[in-house]
Amino acid sequence: MSSSSKDPLADLDPFDIFDAEADRLDRYFSQLDEEGWNRPSRAAGWSVRDVLGHLAGEELYNHACLDDDLDGFSATLKREGVEGGFNAFNDWCVRRRRDLPVERVLEEWREANGETRRRMRALGRDAGLQTLAGPYPVGLQTFHYDSEYATHADDVGAPVSEQEEGERAWWRARVATFVLGEQGSHAQVEPTAERIWVHVNDTSEQLPVPVFVEATVGRLPDDYPMDRRVRAALRCLA
Repeated sequence: MSSSSKDPLADLDPFDIFDAEADRLDRYFSQLDEEGWNRPSRAAGWSVRDVLGHLAGEELYNHACLDDDLDGFSATLKREGVEGGFNAFNDWCVRRRRDLPVERVLEEWREANGETRRRMRALGRDAGLQTLAGPYPVGLQTFHYDSEYATHADDVGAPVSEQEEGERAWWRARVATFVLGEQGSHAQVEPTAERIWVHVNDTSEQLPVPVFVEATVGRLPDDYPMDRRVRAALRCLA
């Protein structure tokens, strides 16, 4: 059995993708004025500035994983009165940065995320990482970060060139397909040349790749015509 047959993502470099999506966000954030920062994002209830606050704050968790100090991470949240899992943690990260100068939050994120990316790459995709879900390969964890960063880049409207649209959509679809299988989703997924065939129970749909990606990260509009069972089965990265 070849390495590519063991790992359906073996030909993708998760660290290069992470760098590219972080650079996309940094370029976009760097040119925003006050109006741009305060504009609503596609993430429900968050402004563009709030998305940055979320990205900066979640580095506390990322570094705890890298430092094998999840007990310290949990102790910090307990001390701060943060209860309710990752949703409460995310809200706390955003709230505590809303009154800080945005330049300070941007620099915090740049420094902390730069360290995360360097350390993940140095460990290599086959190394182990302690997460709250248990031990997990560094490469696969990085793919999760890749998807999150791409999603938030779209949330805030960071530009994607025509030249990279297609390839970007396909790596996101491949990562999502892997995660669906990893999570034991009821959705059966089969890529075709231009669309992705999805079968859930007795329902089948052929979705354009971007629509499939949006469904997996929970960003499809409520009025998009998709069977609710398919919509629920596909959501795996949000």
